[in-house]
Order: sequence, then structure tokens, then C-alpha cells
Amino acid sequence: MVERPQRAMVIFAHPDDEIGCAGTIASWIKGGTEVCFVLCTNGDKGTEDLEMPPERLAVVRAQEQRNAATSIGVQDLVMLGYPDGGLEDTQEFRGRLVKEIRRFRPQVVFTHAPITQARHTHRDHRICGAVTLDAIFPYARDPWHYAEITRAGFQPHKVGTVLLWGSDNPEVFVDISDSVELKAQAMLCHRSQFVERPNRDPNRVPGDFIREGAKRMGERGGLPYAEGFQQLDFRT
Repeated sequence: MVERPQRAMVIFAHPDDEIGCAGTIASWIKGGTEVCFVLCTNGDKGTEDLEMPPERLAVVRAQEQRNAATSIGVQDLVMLGYPDGGLEDTQEFRGRLVKEIRRFRPQVVFTHAPITQARHTHRDHRICGAVTLDAIFPYARDPWHYAEITRAGFQPHKVGTVLLWGSDNPEVFVDISDSVELKAQAMLCHRSQFVERPNRDPNRVPGDFIREGAKRMGERGGLPYAEGFQQLDFRT
């Protein structure tokens, strides 16, 4: 178990990716943790519907993300607005993450596991996870990295712990028995992806796979319902 921090940040690629840690976040917010979401892309390619143009989908998914954040109590939501499928490991993208990390000053950051072997993951997920880790260390920590951000008043910050969801080998399990329904509720806010998507299995109750997945992860951690993470610690 990881100790609940005062401040936590979630950096994720697409609207709805925050579901990977939404149960933990909802539980921590109940306990008093302040949370910031940093959404990197606008999700404008996430549909099979040829009648849904990307520019309209981006508007829809932005509102869905606001609704999901509100449903679990997240008040600080940053949308960077990169196109879906367009994340790259660039100095500019890394700098935007450095600025948000220095501004919010979290003790714990959640993001995608950048490397997996058990399954292929979306390229945006891999880029987001890798750039987030680099932004945390050393770039957010050292004042002469992105000196222009330092001069603008965003002082260096040392993140203590990173929790990676989607890892092949989770080692930290968080009990979300008190928040699994909030996690499902947050997922259902992303209606374009989980409720109204044309290829959705009509025989599946939306939200059931959240409960089933949390139960399977709980079995690995000896808990009723859980989220599992790989933990990286940095010297502070």
C-alpha cells in the first residue's frame, strides 16, 4: 500500500484513460487529497462513426472528461489539446508537463506504464508515460532545465512517487472497495466510448467490466476490489 498523499496528479493520454486509477483517486479525494488531472490529447479520433467529424468529437469528449472529473471530485483539470495519435517526445510537450508539475507540486503522480510486453498498447500511452517520467526527473526537479519556466515563477519540484497503471507486473494494490462504483460511474461519463459507441456489445451492461477487472486485480492483491500499479520512488 502507498500512503495517501496531500496532493496527487494524474497525467494521461486520452479522455477516459484516467479510469486506470479512478478508484484510487476517488478514495483518496474522500480522505482529503487534492488531485489534478492533466489530459494530453483531445481524443478526436476515438470513434468508428464516419458521421462524427474529429472537431465535433473533440468537443464531446472534452465535456465527457469534465463530467468524469466532477463525478469523482477532481476540480483541477488541465487539457493540453494535442490531437489523438499525435503525442511525440518533444521538448515542447515535456516542458508543458514540467510546468504543470511545478505548478501543482504533487507528491504522487499517476501515469501510463510506458513499457509493456504482455500486450501492445496505444502509442500515445507509451509516449505519455515516458515523457511524464522524464518531466518528473530530472526536468521538473532542476532549475536550469526549462529555466524560462523557473523565471516565470514555477519553482523546481521533487515528486516522491510515481504509480504506473497498465504494468505487466503490478506490485502495489490499492483497495477500492469503497470507490469501485464511483470508478464505474466515472467511466460511464465517457458516453461516446462506453455507452453510445456503435461496436459496443449490447449484451454487456456498461460498467460491468470495471467491477470485473477490479475484482480480478483484487484477487492478485488479496483484496475485494483493487487497482494495481508499478511503483517508482524518487529521492526527495
